[in-house]
Amino acid sequence: MRARTVLTVERGPDGRSLVRELRSQSPLSLVPRRGTAAAGESAVTVHMVGSASTPLAGDDVELDVRVGPGADLVLTGVAAAVALPGLVTASTVTIRFEIGEGASLQYLPEPTVITARANHHTTLLAQLHPTARLRAREVLVAGRAGESSGRYRGTVRVTQAVHERTVRGTARPESAVRGGGDDRGGQSDGGPVRACAQSKGPGTVLLTQTQELGDLTLARSAAHLAGRRVLGTEVLIWGEDPGHGVAGEWWALTPLAVRGALATAVGPDAVVTQRGLAEAVAAHPGWTDEVLSLHPSTAVSPRD
Repeated sequence: MRARTVLTVERGPDGRSLVRELRSQSPLSLVPRRGTAAAGESAVTVHMVGSASTPLAGDDVELDVRVGPGADLVLTGVAAAVALPGLVTASTVTIRFEIGEGASLQYLPEPTVITARANHHTTLLAQLHPTARLRAREVLVAGRAGESSGRYRGTVRVTQAVHERTVRGTARPESAVRGGGDDRGGQSDGGPVRACAQSKGPGTVLLTQTQELGDLTLARSAAHLAGRRVLGTEVLIWGEDPGHGVAGEWWALTPLAVRGALATAVGPDAVVTQRGLAEAVAAHPGWTDEVLSLHPSTAVSPRD
């Protein structure tokens, strides 16, 4: 089964985010949250609903999401995905995010179960404006109860777009003109810096990570699952970054080299692992009570 799904969210005149474009097809349906609860939030919440048994061998699903300047999107799952058998032809899911200036995206799918004899590949590609924010979670379950994991390979690549401002018709990187642009108090050849920014090139890589399941030796390694069944990761590029790594029981929060942080947790089941991720997120200085009050539907307490 082949499916292409497109979602565009923009900021409306009243400051609230709204869905500008939505095109989805089986096996992945997108359903915006409606009602009084949705009306009270500035962010748009869209639920990802599996409308068929997927991912199955040979399935090819793509999801393209664009969040316009100043808009806020919460993209969340409603049920776990189960990768079904397919040793010959892999099932693939490709997700692309484009997050504009001052925009935010929270990608919070439910866990993915990699059943025995499954062969599943995923790719998540995110490009952010330097002022954009991203929270992206992934929870992988190595097999159903009493069975070993199938084969899984997933890659996450997050880049920050290089933007340039125009100074009297001459393009310069944004960093070169920040704080004045030259020695003449923000002037260049007698003209002001124009507040126009354009994307340029592939940008700066913030994170590239590939995870694999299905290798028993790797699963036993202390550097991977350490004998646990569930692996959870969460990318946080959101406000202030932690100044150093933080760790707890079976979880860690690690700052990235350029911007952002990566939370990692392992556990015997999805509930325990997600609790570990919640503790790691709570240790992130950018994930403040103010943020949680703006997005109450995404708040997860370590004590839940």
